[in-house]
Amino acid sequence: MAVSSRWLFRAMCIGHFTIDLFNAMGPVLLAFISGHVMGLTNTQIGIAISGYQLAGAFSQPFFGFQADKTGGRWLGAGGVAWTLSFLVLAMFGATTGQYWAMLVPFVLAALGSGAFHPIGAMYASEVNSTRAAHYTSIFFLSGQLGGGLGPALIGFLLDRYATQNNLFTAALGPSVQNQLIEHGTLSPVAALALIALPGILLLLFSMPSRLAYVQTRSHKTSAESGRAMPVASGVLVYLALTIAMRALANPGTAAFIPRIFQLKGWPASEYGALSGMYWFAGGIAGVLFARWAARFGTRIVIGLTLILGGPTLMLLPTAESVPAALLLALLTGALTGGSHSLLVVMAQQIMPARKGFVSGLSLGYMFGMGALGTLLIGAMADKIGLASAFQVVGAITIITGLMALKLPAEVLLQAKASVETAPAAPVEAIEAATS
Repeated sequence: MAVSSRWLFRAMCIGHFTIDLFNAMGPVLLAFISGHVMGLTNTQIGIAISGYQLAGAFSQPFFGFQADKTGGRWLGAGGVAWTLSFLVLAMFGATTGQYWAMLVPFVLAALGSGAFHPIGAMYASEVNSTRAAHYTSIFFLSGQLGGGLGPALIGFLLDRYATQNNLFTAALGPSVQNQLIEHGTLSPVAALALIALPGILLLLFSMPSRLAYVQTRSHKTSAESGRAMPVASGVLVYLALTIAMRALANPGTAAFIPRIFQLKGWPASEYGALSGMYWFAGGIAGVLFARWAARFGTRIVIGLTLILGGPTLMLLPTAESVPAALLLALLTGALTGGSHSLLVVMAQQIMPARKGFVSGLSLGYMFGMGALGTLLIGAMADKIGLASAFQVVGAITIITGLMALKLPAEVLLQAKASVETAPAAPVEAIEAATS
């Protein structure tokens, strides 16, 4: 890989780290707002998270389509800047005490994430076409690292400037506990957004111009279209159903991991760390699962890990100590989230000439189903409690794993073959055109 393509891939990874750092803060911010700024119900939290996820999900195919035509230079860098800016506006809105003043910019912030993700996934898969799954898993790992650090970092910063009256009242007994009003500030979000500016500039200047992208892309389109993988509609429906059910567990439950432990009286630094470990484990597992999939088969890896992830998801709300909660968060994040990049690469191989659009469509579908899952879990939690809701989702996750084992082997074998026989990546051609 030449120098310019290295920098492009690194810039994409830095951009993914940055945007997911802020994406993953959402549940922690909402839990903190609920306890220190204005009261929020589980349903209101679910609406905010679901709205964020749906806005990002439904916009991704559109942005991916644009990226296929233009290369997405301004969409990629501008998307990161957009998300950071609107999250800061949402925090200012929360200080007014009006739910809608916080909700509207919070949901709009997701459009930047919707712009960046299909562009990043497109370029990551084209760094080296013979190792698409490997580089895509590293790209998603960078995002998961940001997603893992974000909740822990913002939780720590929020705790530094917030009251901890519950620690005092807890010692006085149940009749006094949680009776004093908590206060806190959301200014750390704005400070982190300013620190992220250099990464946005690196992304902008590393991506190819529209002219360079179009010149190198046009002559590859017909060849890649010829490699499109024929797949029966029934197989696609079955795959889509499996992805939708998996999304209920990950990312559907992620929004409520901070909420579970915030209700137990844990400080933001602790439930932020739990949420961070959940995302971090999914990223590390993604790289490992990509290797296992090459050796044992994609459907085996997806199926078995989801079957094992169901019980850990059920046990997570029962944890009462920090070590137990951390262990269960790590296992749940790894087992339910590690198959993410495998599913994206599988979708890309169906339409290799439209990787931006397919990346946006597949990612948007995953996040969209996760958003609907978050809304469902929030409503269910208000009826039967969060712990019981997690039990239900855990059982569904086990069923999803069994379904994944039944994915047709032919689709997976063809996807693997198309990756192994793909020609040189457009990223390398872009370098030649711009040198």
